[in-house]
Amino acid sequence: MSARRPRTRALAVLSAVAVGTGVVVASSANAAGPVGPSAGVGPPERGKQDEQWVAEGRGGAVSSVDADATAVGIEVLREGGNATDAAVATAAALGVTEPYSAGIGGGGFFVHYDAATGEVETIDGRETAPEAMPKDAFIDPETGETYPFFPDMVTSGVSVGVPGTPATWQAALDSWGSRSLADTVEPAATLAEDGFEVDETFHRMTANNQERFAAISSTAELFLPGGEPPAVGSTFRNPDLAETYRLMAREGMDGFYRGALAEEISDTVQNPPAVEGAELPVAPGEMTTEDIAEYAVNTPEPTSHEYRGYEVYGMAPPSSGGHTSAEILNILEQFDVPSMSEADAMHHYLEASALAYADRAAYSGDTDFVDMPLEELLSDEFAAERACELDPNRAADKPVASGDADGDYSTPCDGATGPRADRPNSEGPSTTHLSVTDRWGNVVSYTLTIEQTGGSGITVPDRGFILNNELTDFSHVYDETDPNRIEGGKRPRSSMSPTIVFEDGDPWLALGSPGGSTIITTVTQTMVNRMDLGMDLPSAVAAPRAYQHNSAGVTAEPGFVDAYGDELTALGHEVSETSSIGVVAAVELLPGGRAQAVAEPERHGGGSAAVVRPTGRW
Repeated sequence: MSARRPRTRALAVLSAVAVGTGVVVASSANAAGPVGPSAGVGPPERGKQDEQWVAEGRGGAVSSVDADATAVGIEVLREGGNATDAAVATAAALGVTEPYSAGIGGGGFFVHYDAATGEVETIDGRETAPEAMPKDAFIDPETGETYPFFPDMVTSGVSVGVPGTPATWQAALDSWGSRSLADTVEPAATLAEDGFEVDETFHRMTANNQERFAAISSTAELFLPGGEPPAVGSTFRNPDLAETYRLMAREGMDGFYRGALAEEISDTVQNPPAVEGAELPVAPGEMTTEDIAEYAVNTPEPTSHEYRGYEVYGMAPPSSGGHTSAEILNILEQFDVPSMSEADAMHHYLEASALAYADRAAYSGDTDFVDMPLEELLSDEFAAERACELDPNRAADKPVASGDADGDYSTPCDGATGPRADRPNSEGPSTTHLSVTDRWGNVVSYTLTIEQTGGSGITVPDRGFILNNELTDFSHVYDETDPNRIEGGKRPRSSMSPTIVFEDGDPWLALGSPGGSTIITTVTQTMVNRMDLGMDLPSAVAAPRAYQHNSAGVTAEPGFVDAYGDELTALGHEVSETSSIGVVAAVELLPGGRAQAVAEPERHGGGSAAVVRPTGRW
């Protein structure tokens, strides 16, 4: 993209506006590990200080799901590291404390703003399919039907893509970092050696995967000591991962993508270490050492669009997050959402989401393999045509048809004539996100994952990390017209949506979330809350959520149903409840060189936000 030149900005911090169940700013329990930093001066004493989900101050800020990981990032910033250094260090720590959500066995998307050049750049570290992956990889030859998704399909070598996370870290440090890979991963290696305190969330996630983990000897050995999930309050250590991090520190990317470790990864995928006699089949995959050695990150131009004067930057395909969120917002921009009641605003948000998800299914895929009208999907003209399909007074019958992203919008309200691409969506919810800024004004928004909670369930023996099951993000039934069809060497479509928003030419907000296909709506709803509904960032993150993926019904958190359910039902929405949607981690840049870091107050056990030098306490 063209260079940006930052300009001075003045923004009054909006007062908190509660939605639905309201907002109470308070400490929260840790998602996976002991309580962490209070953002005080000096090195954090793990297990000694109160965790907080909102922090405001100077010198840099970190927001993530985990207190130990946030503490690692803050310490890097405190010692003079920049946003990229801190982001990589935080991500490496999350690989220790959140091993079922992210790690070096997976991939992700990294969005970076460089304060010195004014440029936004991205790294696509999405996993790739082995060249030999067959088109019918997920079809049971005995029945002609797809394998059961869980636990069979996800717990297999077939589901494992070539990991991109290590290459992402190295590429980010090479481009924008001030520290070496060895320096940035050492705090996480030490954390893996010393261990962290098991909390209820980590215990529960292990227990929920006990059948899968018990079927794989290397996973059972690491994550089911004595045959059971680690007890709450016990210390979980992973010295194998510490050594793997240090191998990468010594040998760089050759230490991961070539040599002994690459051979071990390939052998683990082709010959999963299944426990003899286990009832769960663990099918072998096709990954070779050549597939691993040939992996490379991509550096696509970010998606960008304007929304009510803000500039919004996100990830290009194979992430569908950037363009789908953009389309939702561009459709909403055709309406005066800020003047609506909250229920009407939510109706418009849900209906715009359905329209954008219809276009996602019809058009979105890895652009190295499919032609995709990305410029049209991002355009205001296409959004105006799609907005014609949104009835302010009635929910449309779902699925809605996709639009015609053909560049011809001369008769914008003639009706959608595209296909009703009603394809199943099977993205796993267990991803993680972190947002970082530093004293110089650099900003990172980084989402990374191993897909399902526990990924493929397959741990590389004696290496301490679980391999992903990202290839289940491909459409399971091959269709030549499907942009997300299986192809060797291809990256599966993703919903990860790391986002950076600018106001008056300056970076203003960095955010993202885990949640599979709910990521897009979680990030978009948070932006609508912040930009349209008058909420400050803590309120926007804490507010109850809902999502609509062009399916028959709306899925919503209880607080959302309580606040808007009756009115939305009267408009024709079918609303059902789910306990929780998404886990946002965000940073807002404030006037005078300050920043506000905001994590989840409750979802996923609560997140962790910290700054280097606090100026106030929430």
